[in-house]
Amino acid sequence: MRRLQSMRWFCFPWLRRETSQTETSPLIPKTDTDRELSGVLQGTDESSTEEQAPEPGPNDGPENQGRTREVKPRARSRPFSLRDCLLKYLLFFSNLLFTVLGLVVLALGLWGLINKESFAQEKIGQISTDPMLVFVILGLVLSTLCLSGCVGALRENCCLLQVFSATVLVLVAAQVLAAIVAYSLQGQIEGYLRSGMLAAMVRYQDDLDLRFITDEIQIGLQCCGADNYRDWEVNMYYNCSAPGVLSCGVPATCCVDPLENGTVWNSQCGVGSQQLDEFSAQSVIFLGGCLGGMSRWIEQHTGLIGAVGIVLLGIQIITLFITTRLMDKIQCSKATS
Repeated sequence: MRRLQSMRWFCFPWLRRETSQTETSPLIPKTDTDRELSGVLQGTDESSTEEQAPEPGPNDGPENQGRTREVKPRARSRPFSLRDCLLKYLLFFSNLLFTVLGLVVLALGLWGLINKESFAQEKIGQISTDPMLVFVILGLVLSTLCLSGCVGALRENCCLLQVFSATVLVLVAAQVLAAIVAYSLQGQIEGYLRSGMLAAMVRYQDDLDLRFITDEIQIGLQCCGADNYRDWEVNMYYNCSAPGVLSCGVPATCCVDPLENGTVWNSQCGVGSQQLDEFSAQSVIFLGGCLGGMSRWIEQHTGLIGAVGIVLLGIQIITLFITTRLMDKIQCSKATS
């Protein structure tokens, strides 16, 4: 631009006018070059501070040549509707509730691991089979996932909402896939349950958590052992070759009536039960294993299990739709702003 201005300041011979009138004379019409040069000489830089009227087009009539075109105002972002606000805060408070729940579960798992000194050098090798590790992993995943959804809904952050929705979608797909696999591999799952319960029975006296879980299963299902009451021989304290009072016995939770006179807990009601035949033992302890009891319980409550699974899956799908709706609304508001 400066180069062009300097060329205009230099008077070339072929640009000199033959007329006696000056360039400022109103009788001489000015060309476009003269108009631009006069504008530069007067120092008019108004184009940088205010909008100029657009040049008239070839289709504009003479009556529109002097008019300035109206500049349309830029579209403003529309505020959230009442329904969108309700969905936003519904997503926020539900995720906040599950975030708190996840933190409680995480704290419970860490408390259990620390209280049992599972991080000690002599016990660190068995931490993978510790039931409290399940609470730690579940609480960590739940709190992290729901916290991303909570903050994303509150701050209207599409990045966090995308992470939340993608994770929920993966969880929904994983649950559906797990249900299909569990239905098609029922025999193998029963074998895994048997191995797990036998492992818990081996460590019955050493791990308080496994002991609590085993006792609750035997009391709730009124069973004893994995397949039958003689499975307790795998435990070193209840083995018939072991010294002590518990030899050839079973835990008190296997007993039909572990309470003496209905008030006092008799911890030795199952002593010597493995030496009894089934006819004599059935009046003292439960003979059936817990695996059979689990199978019967599942068959009796198939409808309830299916209903709970469908409700949980439906809640996750609804949450996914609400998140998608909120992300679309946020992106639409940003596009129109």
